[in-house]
Amino acid sequence: MTQRPLLPLLGCVVLTALVVSGLSPHDRLTWWMEVAPVFIAFPVLAGTHRNFPLTTLLYVVIALHALVLVVGGAYTYARVPLGFWMQDVFDLGRNPYDKIGHFMQGFVPALVARELLLRGRYVAKGRMLGLLVICIALAISAVYELIEWWAALGLGQGAEEFLGTQGEPWDTQSDMFMALIGATVALVGFSRLQDRQIREIASLPSPAPSRND
Repeated sequence: MTQRPLLPLLGCVVLTALVVSGLSPHDRLTWWMEVAPVFIAFPVLAGTHRNFPLTTLLYVVIALHALVLVVGGAYTYARVPLGFWMQDVFDLGRNPYDKIGHFMQGFVPALVARELLLRGRYVAKGRMLGLLVICIALAISAVYELIEWWAALGLGQGAEEFLGTQGEPWDTQSDMFMALIGATVALVGFSRLQDRQIREIASLPSPAPSRND
């Protein structure tokens, strides 16, 4: 499927999920805090698509990450039904849905960083590129953990739903480890596909300037 029919479809799916999740979330403040990245990313992607289109791979994984955030915001991460199913199947001591979110928090930023570094010609392909991508993904994960800490300080007990620690003392460390796994999987499993799609974008003609340019 080309980007022309795919991108509107992805946008409609994410926006529909966002609206439905916001009708009656478990906790309204948590919903706002969890879906805030979607409200930030959506207009940025829409505004840059014409002059700087990303690869189809990136648009798809960003949409998937948005859906993970939206579902987590609707139920709160500790109450997502999929997580309870995983907890039963794998005999876990807690709902692991938030670990999916942190996996995506490493997976998606790694691919975004890799594409921007390559297309901007800041770094050539090689070991240094992989190292920088991993570092960027972990830095983003660390910033998110700081945001959670600030939320805990500012909201007190009201931040429990947003934090989703479920009593785990090493939640911060395991969250960042999941982000590391996600970034590593992105590099190992999707670099070749991303390289191929970057070459396809480079071969496209530049968009014609609009009348307002």
